[in-house]
Amino acid sequence: MLSYIIRRVIMAIPILIGISILTFSVMHLAPGSPSSMMMSPDISPEVREAFEERYGLNDPIPVQYVKWMGAMLQGDMGYSLVRVGMPVSEMIMNRLPNTLILMGASTILAILISIPLGIVSARRQYSLTDYSVTVAAFVGVATPNFWIGLLLIMFFSVNLGWMPSGGIATLNEPFSILDRLHHLLMPALVLATADMAGLTRYSRSSMLEVIQQDYMRTARAKGFKENTVIYKHGLRNGLIPIITIFGLMLPSFFAGSVVVERIFSWPGIGDLLIGSVFQRDYPVIMGITMISAVLVVVGNLLADIAYAIFDPRIEY
Repeated sequence: MLSYIIRRVIMAIPILIGISILTFSVMHLAPGSPSSMMMSPDISPEVREAFEERYGLNDPIPVQYVKWMGAMLQGDMGYSLVRVGMPVSEMIMNRLPNTLILMGASTILAILISIPLGIVSARRQYSLTDYSVTVAAFVGVATPNFWIGLLLIMFFSVNLGWMPSGGIATLNEPFSILDRLHHLLMPALVLATADMAGLTRYSRSSMLEVIQQDYMRTARAKGFKENTVIYKHGLRNGLIPIITIFGLMLPSFFAGSVVVERIFSWPGIGDLLIGSVFQRDYPVIMGITMISAVLVVVGNLLADIAYAIFDPRIEY
């Protein structure tokens, strides 16, 4: 197992380098620059050139990338071009816990809702319940997160006033876990929607295959209760493919959190990323991109390790 983990970490290095090159190139090919976003059009060309000279923005793109990568390898993500003097690492670390909380909550919601629904749908194949779950899953996959978020805000926040429309906590109020959960519920539910729908479909398909296996019929023949047969003998084997698929869904959690955080004004790295893109704050964009890439690689590695834990037949 240890040698497998080491090989995966080594394999991740060229992947991360490729992601950094692609992101850096696309970012600099986009129209606009930090100087044009930060300075008035009336600023003299000399002042603009001095600003770009100070931060190396007038260097060729390959030179800028080499300088940035050299600093990154030393653990230095640089400084924000917009918030002058603010280290990028500090900006990201201030926001990262909020994003991880949102993703963790949405993951828990997706698992707690989708897997039981998939099992119920498989046990009642071709019934009204099965068709209802299938239709709901397809609707969830096809519906954009931002549209669901706006509908929830309009209904529960604007019309009913039951839920806060955004933010992480109530302003000028002391810290309260219930208040944080109150603000967390809607964005976590919206972020979980698309993946919850996909996991429900995969759970149903996986359990349908398991239910037809010989060892399941043997367990029933021995007189075990149906719930014992399903949840003790079948569920563990049915979860094996779901673990792999869940690992592949981790990038969609990151992508979805960018939109959801912006809609609900959730102060995470997704909200910081969109603001930095509008302001052409290159160091912040690259720092967030690399942190997200590393987290996705680590998440997929953990999914592979969990795969081996749930399936003793797997050896690395």
